[in-house]
Amino acid sequence: MVFLAVLLSVVLVNGCSTDESTPVDCSDLYKAGQKLSGIYSIYPAGGAPVWVYCDMISDGKDEDKGGWTVFQRRMDGSVNFYRPWNQYKRGFGNVESEYWLGLENMYQLTRNRKYMLRVDLEDFTGKNVFAQYSSFSVGCETDGYKLLVSGFSNGGAGDSLSYHSGMKFSTFDKDQDTWPNNCAKSFLGAFWYGACHHANPNGVYLGGEDPTISGIGNFWYHYKNNNAVGLKSINMKIRRVS
Repeated sequence: MVFLAVLLSVVLVNGCSTDESTPVDCSDLYKAGQKLSGIYSIYPAGGAPVWVYCDMISDGKDEDKGGWTVFQRRMDGSVNFYRPWNQYKRGFGNVESEYWLGLENMYQLTRNRKYMLRVDLEDFTGKNVFAQYSSFSVGCETDGYKLLVSGFSNGGAGDSLSYHSGMKFSTFDKDQDTWPNNCAKSFLGAFWYGACHHANPNGVYLGGEDPTISGIGNFWYHYKNNNAVGLKSINMKIRRVS
């Protein structure tokens, strides 16, 4: 088993690796001939490697279809995502199943390069949909790891992320949302909350719909038009735009 919490090492430095042969992301691996999805090491900030799942097969509508770096993955509820700021900053989980890549890694990836974002969703009936955004970036820590996302195109999921663009990241112990209360505490997650959310992918893993709760699950509101329907799987991934 490859545990992200043990093997994922973040280098908090500016600049990139001086070794041009080291892959910055999964796009580099794809261009180098790696066509199989799986676990690879990348170097977002140079220095020590970061272990990540690379999706090499999504978006089959064009020839250059692979090279997606997965930064968030939920699939079975095996990992607790209700965690403090430092863990969301560094990254956590099991890269073979559920994990979060880390805000600092996401900043290092997107600070000087252009990326697109794809969010894949699966419900408990086996239906698969997605949302795609032509531009995605995460700011530095002193700016709250602010999210900027735009250019939505619909793959059946609807747009539940544009509302969160411009928001800083919040956890239960670091409240940076725009609500008078703490969104992360109130909705048992961590995300780029406003006041509060249209999506809560890091919320409680639910086994489908639970009408007795509202807003705490791992939902994507505009897919089901319901914030009480947890999804079977969610994964968020980025690919470099040339």
